[in-house]
Amino acid sequence: MTHSTLPNGDAKQLGFDPNRLAQIGPAMQAFVDDKRVPNLVTMVVRQGQVVHLDACGVIDLETEKPVKPGTLFRLYSNSKPIAGVATLILFEKGVLTPDDPVSKFVPELSNLRVLRPDGTTEPARRDITIRDCLTNTTSLSTPANLPMSSREQYREALETLGWIPSDNKPPPINSRERMAAIAQLPLADHPGKKFVYHVGFPILGAVLEAAAGQDMGQFFKEQIFEPLGMVDSDFYVADDALDRFPPCYVPKEVDGKIQLVVQEAVETSEKLLGPKANFGVGGDAGGVLSTITDYARFGQMLLNGGELEGTRILGRKTVDLMIANHTGDLYIPMLGAGFHFGLGAAVYHGENAKPLIRSRGTYGWGGAAGTTYFADPAEELMGLCFTQVMQAGVMPNNNYQETFQRLVYQALS
Repeated sequence: MTHSTLPNGDAKQLGFDPNRLAQIGPAMQAFVDDKRVPNLVTMVVRQGQVVHLDACGVIDLETEKPVKPGTLFRLYSNSKPIAGVATLILFEKGVLTPDDPVSKFVPELSNLRVLRPDGTTEPARRDITIRDCLTNTTSLSTPANLPMSSREQYREALETLGWIPSDNKPPPINSRERMAAIAQLPLADHPGKKFVYHVGFPILGAVLEAAAGQDMGQFFKEQIFEPLGMVDSDFYVADDALDRFPPCYVPKEVDGKIQLVVQEAVETSEKLLGPKANFGVGGDAGGVLSTITDYARFGQMLLNGGELEGTRILGRKTVDLMIANHTGDLYIPMLGAGFHFGLGAAVYHGENAKPLIRSRGTYGWGGAAGTTYFADPAEELMGLCFTQVMQAGVMPNNNYQETFQRLVYQALS
């Protein structure tokens, strides 16, 4: 298969006001012109057809080479919905269930303990489950939620994981060594009680590898990327695609002014040099590399209920399960009221929420380096907005994601 994008459609026939839709490009260009971002690639899809695809800015501020729809982006946490699909593929095969304890596949993580306020520990009331990993409710400890006294006590495990700096930079570790280090840490609360973002996904990666009997680079390729014609998606950059791989930027104060500086150069990127040992299904080390057109094929498969162009990845009811409410009434600080978590994606339910222009049931997620996507089943609508800037919000007035989403919805006629 050599697909790279979805078919083009007529914006007016697909329910858009073409003049309003045309506002997206100039609005995104303004963010690039002000050097708030080096580039923005945007895409709007309705009923499986592309009504807007635009690329503005440059891959590299040094060479000023223009960005294109075929530019490769580090997805970071935009990999999480793909990890949700990988998990559900194995669920459909009968290999695992979301409520299996992770210790069934990673024995290192049995008999975990919970840190009490007095510094002592008690046994966890139950095991961490696969669902906990996907919904960020493992209650794992991180440097942010561990008391300072405990950080010293568990310094070795935290350094091994790379969660706190180490004088002797630890060698890259494989997923089982990672699990052994996590097992040394007490939980911040009992599993299912505390929302701690991301930290369950390295566990999920180890579980999926053990369950599938292969590394996730191969599994994602064979079960998701190749069947969907996602020809440019992988955890590492191919030699012949190097010219499409950009540096990653970060806003820094230089001479009293905040400006973009290189955070990860192409030449020294782990995505180029390896070692190809850690396949960060949740976004570690950049997660999956993909183009906006490849990711749109993945997103459209989910919007179609698990199928794209005759190739079925998941059953329709399994997709319903993925985007159902798996966190109950748990308030999720990073999302605010009106959202719950599904299996690898956030879902908008709209209860007590601040006003947002979107349908209830809209789901999606974003990544640390500035990528984001949303899918609105009620409107058969999908929007994608990609750049490569870590901590993009540090740059003043850098609300390109909110601007993009607002302009997509205001263009519906």
